[in-house]
Amino acid sequence: MVSSISFCDSKGKQLLSRKYRDDIPLTAIDNFATLLMKLEEESSVVPPCLTHNGIHYLFIQHNDLYIVALTTSLSTNASQVFTFLHKLVEVMSEYLKDVEEESIRDNFVIIYELLDEMMDYGIPQITETKMLKQYITQKSFKLVKAAKKKRNAARPPQALTNSVSWRPEGIKYKKNEAFLDIVESINMLMTQQGQVLRSEIIGEVKVRSRLSGMPDLKLGINDKGIFSKYLESTSSNSNSNDDNSNEVNSSKSSTPQPSTGQDEGSSRKTSNVELEDLKFHQCVRLSKFENEKIITFIPPDGNFELMSYRLTTPIKPLIWCDVNIHVHSKSRVEIHCRAKAQIKKKSIANNVEILIPVPDDADTPSFRYSHGSIKWVPEKNAILWKIRSFAGGKEYSMAAQLGLPSIDDNEKPKLKRPVQIKFQIPYFTTSGIQVRYLKVNEPKLQYKSYPWVRYITQSGDDYTIRLNG
Repeated sequence: MVSSISFCDSKGKQLLSRKYRDDIPLTAIDNFATLLMKLEEESSVVPPCLTHNGIHYLFIQHNDLYIVALTTSLSTNASQVFTFLHKLVEVMSEYLKDVEEESIRDNFVIIYELLDEMMDYGIPQITETKMLKQYITQKSFKLVKAAKKKRNAARPPQALTNSVSWRPEGIKYKKNEAFLDIVESINMLMTQQGQVLRSEIIGEVKVRSRLSGMPDLKLGINDKGIFSKYLESTSSNSNSNDDNSNEVNSSKSSTPQPSTGQDEGSSRKTSNVELEDLKFHQCVRLSKFENEKIITFIPPDGNFELMSYRLTTPIKPLIWCDVNIHVHSKSRVEIHCRAKAQIKKKSIANNVEILIPVPDDADTPSFRYSHGSIKWVPEKNAILWKIRSFAGGKEYSMAAQLGLPSIDDNEKPKLKRPVQIKFQIPYFTTSGIQVRYLKVNEPKLQYKSYPWVRYITQSGDDYTIRLNG
């Protein structure tokens, strides 16, 4: 449990604080600036948790702020605390737009209201912005207070007192639809010779809910080894759940195949996928998932992230580039690049961007290319090759020549920056995750729903090729 939450400036001095428990003195946060300064002098890396006189300071940094949680208990769930701090910043961004020192000073009233509602006695309570905005409102940096008369007073929505605090009652739509996006981002580091040094898949299951009433959704996902370490048994449930599956409208023509129903031992032996991280939205019933491999939930209204996962598994490059850079007499540099889409022929990579670094003093570029478009980006000291549509198995090439200052004393220019690649491949997932069914049930209204599923694989923030030299 958390004893207090404090907002501090870039030097660690307190701007605002909310105390939830009486086990720490009011002056405890004053030691944070001293501890921070001492650690910054000793090391360039400051850990996110500091301890002094039996008080633990768990903090995150956002813009010019430190958001600090203080606790005295060794049994405090640190991951829960950090998750709450990030969620607090996310909620405040909806109210203040920019969460920084100046906005904190201008919005004390709103922030205290949020801290009171989002946490009670040091335990997180309400973290859904849509629910908070129903009775905490603000305009022009000032909280819109309700009238003093009781009949006009703003009251918490009834949903906050129910078990489903993230969804209000009485939602109605003319057409009931649920959109499911499975988005996988690939981070990969490769050598110029094509060797993969590091690769990971970061997946997100995003939902856009436009459903009336209080629907109960059941989502079945095939087991390709992704979730096997969380499950005790898969064989009996895989067969029984197939009978309840609903038809899922998908923009991909092929229908996802159900799980083969392997037992736990064989599933672990045949799987080469290792799950590093798995997070669910608070609406998911975790016990149901652990026991039956089924994700059941009552969704919030609108857009939200149902779950996220991270896989560290060897995969081949989806978009590969062979880049060769030659410097001639220190007066010009030639760049040859051959790009290949190493995906199935029926798949297409869209909006491919290949950013190739050039020496800082390069100028007067000229290009030759077989496909797409190329432009020089001097502010990034790079050339950008764009390919709008890149079909699987296709291969394209380009060549560029740029001038360099002709000074004999200069060393040969070295390019320490990597080649960066961006792309997006629809109807495709690298991990093999697929939706077997999505069932929507609203016991009172009994309406027909239209679920849609879309798969997208894209480059992550770090899909790069390291150049030699």
